[in-house]
Amino acid sequence: MSGILVVGEHRKGELRPVTGELIGAAVALKAATGEPVRVAVIGEAPERYAEALKLEGVDEILTVQAVVDAFDPEIYEASVRALIAAREPSLVLLPHTIDTLGYAAPLVAGDGHGFATDVFGIARDADGWVATRAGYGQKVNVEVDFPGRETVVLTVRPGAYKPVENAGAPSVAAIAAPTVTPRSQHLGFEEPAGSDDVDIPGSEFILSIGRGVGEEDNVEQFKELADAAGATLGCSRPIADSGWLPKARQVGQSGKTAASCKLYIAMGISGSVQHMAGMKHVDTIVAVNTDPEASIFTIARYGVVGDIFEIGQELRNHL
Repeated sequence: MSGILVVGEHRKGELRPVTGELIGAAVALKAATGEPVRVAVIGEAPERYAEALKLEGVDEILTVQAVVDAFDPEIYEASVRALIAAREPSLVLLPHTIDTLGYAAPLVAGDGHGFATDVFGIARDADGWVATRAGYGQKVNVEVDFPGRETVVLTVRPGAYKPVENAGAPSVAAIAAPTVTPRSQHLGFEEPAGSDDVDIPGSEFILSIGRGVGEEDNVEQFKELADAAGATLGCSRPIADSGWLPKARQVGQSGKTAASCKLYIAMGISGSVQHMAGMKHVDTIVAVNTDPEASIFTIARYGVVGDIFEIGQELRNHL
């Protein structure tokens, strides 16, 4: 078994951003291990996605023609099983999304592959692949290995890796699709109604607030500060759980990942493992907290030990 297989994800005729992130992870692993990278796309007309997948580091694009373009768990399970049989990869990377959760578990249970979900770190040692994921309620990071497993399947957390941007020239091959008759009919997509159209994953500048705001009445002044500074207002889980801000603004393991963020200001956030999972990758993190021992300072490039209300006022005075 050798090679890294990435299974892409698309919706409404477009590749989802997480596909590029998985390719980024695979290409980084290729540089470290020498394993070839293959990217598969499953759909009614999979060849239309091939051009966007021709990226630097990808060795081969595999197209699997399905009877429908919309996601169907049984079609994907059978198709990925066929891809593994055809190319015999040692590592299969799937996005950790609601779609993948519909077929990954039965796939690996039926075929006896190694398996880990919500992975945000991947490496290989002398004994094989090693995956890093959170454990014990996001309180610790756990390294998982897979003794005796020839193929390892991992679902990778969106936002954990940067996508590849440079074009490449991989070969393109078609893999015969297994015969699967869908048991459901896709009628169309209906986006859920929401009270907030904020785009945390796509925001380059985020100002997030945590328990340090004290009470709900104080939230508005930080929203005004974020608006004045041109930032997107985010928050930690306690703020969203209290209903002070919509869940769509929560950054962290059970919220959104600040995937595109270049500047992250954390105000009154202690820095739980759960929260840091969604933003610790950001190049420039500025933390403001009254507690000099707060965990957030361990990942911040710049730290201010002080009152967030005073610091917020100083920022307003200079905007």
